[in-house]
Amino acid sequence: MPVEGFVAIGAGLAVGLAGIGAGLGEQGIGAAAVGAMAEDPDFFGRGLLMTVIPETIVIFGLVISFLLMFM
Repeated sequence: MPVEGFVAIGAGLAVGLAGIGAGLGEQGIGAAAVGAMAEDPDFFGRGLLMTVIPETIVIFGLVISFLLMFM
């Protein structure tokens, strides 16, 4: 059986599912952060930080895909 094909599918799933999960998590956080910044502009730094945190999950998915492809 061609193992390389299964590895490529696994790497694609790692990045794709991580991206979908981060997008779903960020939609609520982004809306809340924009609402909080509309009320208090001093919240900008914390709101920006809270919207960036879910995107780190995609970086982990990308690292896993690189590990699958090259190890």
